[in-house]
Amino acid sequence: MAADADRRWLVSALTLIVVFMAGEVVVGFAAQSLALISDAAHMLTDAASIVLALIAMRLSARPARGGYTYGLKRAEILSAQANGLTLLLLSAWLAYEAVGRLISPPEVKGSLVLVTALVGVVVNLAAAWCMSKANRTSLNVEGAFQHVVTDLYAFIATAVAGAIMLTTGFLRADAIASLIVVALMLRAGFGLVRDSGRIFLEAAPAGIDPDAVADQLVAAPEVVEIHDLHIWEITSGQPAISAHILVAPGGDCHAVRRDLQRQLREDYRITHATLQVDHLGEDEEQDLLQITRPTAGAVAADHCADSHGPVHRSGPHEH
Repeated sequence: MAADADRRWLVSALTLIVVFMAGEVVVGFAAQSLALISDAAHMLTDAASIVLALIAMRLSARPARGGYTYGLKRAEILSAQANGLTLLLLSAWLAYEAVGRLISPPEVKGSLVLVTALVGVVVNLAAAWCMSKANRTSLNVEGAFQHVVTDLYAFIATAVAGAIMLTTGFLRADAIASLIVVALMLRAGFGLVRDSGRIFLEAAPAGIDPDAVADQLVAAPEVVEIHDLHIWEITSGQPAISAHILVAPGGDCHAVRRDLQRQLREDYRITHATLQVDHLGEDEEQDLLQITRPTAGAVAADHCADSHGPVHRSGPHEH
């Protein structure tokens, strides 16, 4: 199964990272290098992000049951958001330490920094390659991958700093490399928090404009009006849509629904579509019937009296 293959690639990357991280911590303290220690701390978040990804993959694979009607698919998004937040928090701490070292740089062994960073580049290249084989359309896996790629760039910066310290004795290069790591962590962390936040807030998937979707659907034959249109993502890569569609009196509601679902599938890759299709004026007729011939417990239909979002109509006045 694809999910099993993804897990194997993630476990391989995790093993590489944990083994190297343990050695880097020892060398970092021996060399008094904040750049190496910050890289090791980032590798710790790499390992944590992969562990979270593995746990989230297992949870999201569980079938829907009970009150969790979508299953636990958004466990992956929780994992991605946790990865983003840890990057942001860790970058704040490393920035504080780096500024202190810019003011008062300690003695750093440039040779140890250079050799360790070069080995780190190789290890992160191998880990990134392993993770690139997994399904990166999942925001969860992409979050863990971004951790590793950010660490790869960080090791390159640290190797450059080690070479500068070894050849020129400029000790502040270590702190400058740490600040470069911080900038990379902030960029990756912000992107993960933003993307996972959009899913939690039920925003439309990136690249899909709900108004454009509605305009296309309302232009279909026999469609008169579309309202209560909602587009969101159940989890990364799984968009869903719901809408109330009104068709012309006498129109074939089932044929219209099938045609709209086909358009959504082919043009937007939305396969989870819940469309309520009614004839225009049907509600008013039902309301009138209940007023003239009330029954016990009857309630006026009057649904969608206060629709959510814009109303799209066919003809010259669509919104």
